[in-house]
Amino acid sequence: MLSKVQKWGNSQGIIIPRKLLDDTFIEVGEDVDIFVQNGKIVVKSTKKIHCRYNIKDLIEKMPKDYKSKEENWGSPVGKEVW
Repeated sequence: MLSKVQKWGNSQGIIIPRKLLDDTFIEVGEDVDIFVQNGKIVVKSTKKIHCRYNIKDLIEKMPKDYKSKEENWGSPVGKEVW
């Protein structure tokens, strides 16, 4: 798909076709990361979902040697069934 870099005020911009946004699950108004990689401009979704981070991204940031443990929440204080 071809597009053209255009001047918008003091900035430059490109029009991204709706099909590309749909294919990358990027929505209008969404924050994106823009960076250069190997001489190419990359536009990447921040993968925020309803102002929360994607669970897969959070898990990837966990230390590889992380061990989960059972939490002791104490004795029941109401009508909980244990």
